[in-house]
Amino acid sequence: MSTYQLIREQTIDRPLDEVFAFFADARNLETLTPPLLRFEILTPGDIDMRVGTIIQYALRIHGLPIHWTTAITVWNPPFEFVDVQLRGPYVLWHHRHTFEVIGHSTRMIDEVNYRLPLGWIGRAMHSLMVRRDLRAVFDYREQTVKRLLESESSTTAKDSAMRQEVACSR
Repeated sequence: MSTYQLIREQTIDRPLDEVFAFFADARNLETLTPPLLRFEILTPGDIDMRVGTIIQYALRIHGLPIHWTTAITVWNPPFEFVDVQLRGPYVLWHHRHTFEVIGHSTRMIDEVNYRLPLGWIGRAMHSLMVRRDLRAVFDYREQTVKRLLESESSTTAKDSAMRQEVACSR
């Protein structure tokens, strides 16, 4: 069974505490995920991020409904956290988020180690679609982070994004 790795690095022109706070808010995952996936957090109420926090999601991958459950296994604000899949489409999903100060900016590194089910079929699916799909998700995320966190102050950017989404819905 093959284990794959996706590493993404992004420098964000915002202070570490602002960037970490944005990513520590699990509700922001809905904004950071491409609309095509119809990603929705199912966990009710406020999500208190810490070791042991469980988060449930629903999404669609190529039209197929997927339920996904993750747990926070490392919580070291404002420098890192790790989420792992408890239930979902992967045999293994281990996503480490690290944050470090670079001058007046923050470098964020995503390191995802993942393994697919179904042996040779999973390996073929990785080559045909999964690798491409994950890259597209993280490309979208990078663009969205840049737009929300760098274009204006964080609060103003979030408010602006909400106004744009409401305007598009009408």
